[in-house]
Amino acid sequence: MKSIVYLHGFASSPQGRKVTALGERLGPEGFEIAAPDLNVPSFEKLSFEAMTKVAAKEIESRRPAVVVGSSLGALVALEAARQTKGVPLVLIAPALGFGSRWNEKIAPGDPVMFFHFDKERELPIHRRFFDEMAAVTVDRNPPEALVTVIMGAKDESVPYELVHNVWKSWEVSGLLVPGSHFITVPDGDHGLVENVNLLADEVRIAALG
Repeated sequence: MKSIVYLHGFASSPQGRKVTALGERLGPEGFEIAAPDLNVPSFEKLSFEAMTKVAAKEIESRRPAVVVGSSLGALVALEAARQTKGVPLVLIAPALGFGSRWNEKIAPGDPVMFFHFDKERELPIHRRFFDEMAAVTVDRNPPEALVTVIMGAKDESVPYELVHNVWKSWEVSGLLVPGSHFITVPDGDHGLVENVNLLADEVRIAALG
């Protein structure tokens, strides 16, 4: 079986709708999806550094055919890819170019309450996480691996233009691995669950080379 490492987004889990739908489509074709829990060391004390360590360890041990990163998981994938070079990446609704937006419009106080989609309720998370994410620059340069970005033009969580502008800067840099491409889903939202067949096709193409 070909292995896929899937890195979920913020306030999500390895049991999210997108990874479940991908598993239903790709599993019968001989793909095995490993989705580590990135709520580390806990959602309340979430740490990008800790998330990256978990992801890099998973990638190193499984040697997957492709790494899929969704939203925040896409940034984790980019950082982990620095340590595990050469593995193709598929970034779905990636939080590229977000920068200071991580700690904008956050309610006052510490911890901050956020709705966790897996737990289906609001949970506390420390403010330090958002300060940490505001300083992350892993998306400044393209990865040293083939990368596919899939972005909904109607994404309600990550502004499409931010992501597209990062992609254009990657193109201008001349450092993108040949064959890398950006896909716009005209009616796509942040979840892109309605477009899971497209997602599965791109993951399959990246995995099979």
